[in-house]
Amino acid sequence: MSQLKQILNREPIFINPYTDFGFKRLFGQEGSKELLIDFLNQMLPEHHQIDGLKFRNPENIPDLQHERKAFFDISCISTTGEEFIVEMQKAKVKHFKDRSLFYTTYPIRRQAKKGKWDFELQSVYFIAILDFEYDDYGLNRKFYREVALKDQDGELFFDKLHFKYLQMPLFKKNESELETHFDKWLYFLKNLENFDEIPNILNEPVFQKGFEIAKLAKMKTQEFTAYERSRLAYWENEAVVNNAREEAWNEAWGKSWNEAWEKSWNEKTKNVVLNCIKQGLTAELTASIAEVPVEFVKKIMLELDSKKK
Repeated sequence: MSQLKQILNREPIFINPYTDFGFKRLFGQEGSKELLIDFLNQMLPEHHQIDGLKFRNPENIPDLQHERKAFFDISCISTTGEEFIVEMQKAKVKHFKDRSLFYTTYPIRRQAKKGKWDFELQSVYFIAILDFEYDDYGLNRKFYREVALKDQDGELFFDKLHFKYLQMPLFKKNESELETHFDKWLYFLKNLENFDEIPNILNEPVFQKGFEIAKLAKMKTQEFTAYERSRLAYWENEAVVNNAREEAWNEAWGKSWNEAWEKSWNEKTKNVVLNCIKQGLTAELTASIAEVPVEFVKKIMLELDSKKK
């Protein structure tokens, strides 16, 4: 089977939720609030379960735009006042814990009231979905880490500031091992782009809606264009991370994986071009989205036409 046919045979049906577009399509729009509420409630204590959310405008955090390809977030508030920052993070950044704490200062300071105020605060939750392993070494790696302010005896000191981290690569359960509704959510997020149909275990109303929202075929041309650009940014960031790892490996062991990496990257670029062509986009627009020469797109178009004859 040719390389082109292999790419065609593995074309995804659903979006990649680790992209900016995919993450916000699933969790960051009015029509998908039900999904975000259901997902958040799996991690919240009973007294903070939520039944409604209001999205806030993106925070204007200065001097962090250079990191936007590595992470993207949603800011929202529940009908009972709890504040949430839900973040999808693609790669490690310097001072990761410091930045998490810094982000929570915005919803905290926003609660300050003019005039007489007794400093009572609403709860703030920072929830990070990590597409990498933060705990690199040792046996104490934790897929789910919940952090709160505790005293020297480990007793909870302050119940209004919570950090929750999900290291998605450490979630290893397959379909037969899923036990809880939270397990199902994690399985859904980790495998969405690879599903060809809805698995029986996810054949529930909330996931059915998620799959419907995530269908690539449901997108309009403008949405598809935005998604493909978002997916390229995802791959670009992934390539940067992989390249850094390779440089570290080369420095330590004197070996090079450049040829294999370049082959993989070219296949992904072709996949983007093929998806655009199937959507009926012009060669010029496809080349703009995939950031490749128009001649490259036209060559693939000719290959496809010749195979149809």
